[in-house]
Amino acid sequence: MTVLTVSSPPIEPVYPSGDGEPVAETFDHLYALLITLEVLRQYLVGEQATVLGNQYLYYAQGYPRLRTAPDVMVIFKVEPGGRDNYKIWEEGQVPSVIFEMTSASTRDQDQGFKRTLYEQLGVQEYWQFDPKGEWIAEQLRGFRLQNTPEPTYAPITDGQSQPLQLRLQAEGRLIGFYRLDTGEKLLIPEELAIALRTEQQRAETEYQRAETERKRSKELAAQLDRYRQLFGELPENQ
Repeated sequence: MTVLTVSSPPIEPVYPSGDGEPVAETFDHLYALLITLEVLRQYLVGEQATVLGNQYLYYAQGYPRLRTAPDVMVIFKVEPGGRDNYKIWEEGQVPSVIFEMTSASTRDQDQGFKRTLYEQLGVQEYWQFDPKGEWIAEQLRGFRLQNTPEPTYAPITDGQSQPLQLRLQAEGRLIGFYRLDTGEKLLIPEELAIALRTEQQRAETEYQRAETERKRSKELAAQLDRYRQLFGELPENQ
């Protein structure tokens, strides 16, 4: 009798979803991260895309130590929704746009390891935002991958994100996002709340105006009825 010997399949290593480290080093960096994440998430609702924040990006199957954690990354042509981490070989797509909320203490890594890694992975755009202006005078700078034999980032000079179809600019401690097709700004949660209150107040004012006009019309109709009761029908204009 022939006995077949079958080797056991290799055991897939564990890919952690967190390291216990703080999400950001200061409140300004955390706020910029969270607002960017939420604004882009709202903008891409209904699209075949996901936006992830401060989650591990694994780029080499079988090597869980080969990872990075972009502050915000946008990935197109994948199922919407959150993930505990992102594995390129499982999803089949590399992030199209990555944002790093940079500082003086992370400058070397953001300019060195991460920039080189994102170039090699084929990330179309890499944006660095310095909310405190510690080392980027203009606070926001972007790089776009060039179609050359070797992937190389070149500075973005027009402030536009091609994959997102948005114009970006530094606005205080946040990034402002504007649609290229309409020029409309993507509102942050606080601005959305103000816009909602303003709209509610406008609607209430319109309602009160309509109610006043309705009451006035009712009063005029009642006066006309009383006139007819006293004097009969009004003569028609000749």
